[in-house]
Amino acid sequence: MEHKIKIIVIHGPNLNLLGKRDASKYGSVTMEEINRKLSNLSSQLEIEVDCFQSNHEGSIIDYLQNDHSRSSHGVLVNPGALIRYAYSFRQALVDLNKPVMEVHMSNIDKTGVNKSINVLDDVRFDRVTGLKEESYYVGFKRLVEHLKK
Repeated sequence: MEHKIKIIVIHGPNLNLLGKRDASKYGSVTMEEINRKLSNLSSQLEIEVDCFQSNHEGSIIDYLQNDHSRSSHGVLVNPGALIRYAYSFRQALVDLNKPVMEVHMSNIDKTGVNKSINVLDDVRFDRVTGLKEESYYVGFKRLVEHLKK
């Protein structure tokens, strides 16, 4: 019996406020709407998806270390500002040992602080930035294609 591909989606700090944040950078959709669309997309692609959000690095690490996450096949992550300083988060992704697709709704290379630092540069296999909510959907499809190879 063939097992379905399972992808975990991680939304980092402040993404619970989507729909209330700067629409010019992040669009107007909520995180719940993004999760719903990812769920619909996963049904169409006949894969499983599980979404998680936390404003706390330690909670995200705990999620990555649980058995459910460890049994996944890949990770779609919007780490937000965690990409600039969160080495413990980075190590949890390394330890998970699954393909990682990084997405950002805004163009992170042009905004924020420490633009030259990304702790996921050597962890992820690809990234999508600057497409607002479409970053999630494009990244999700690329991750599925990568996993099906």
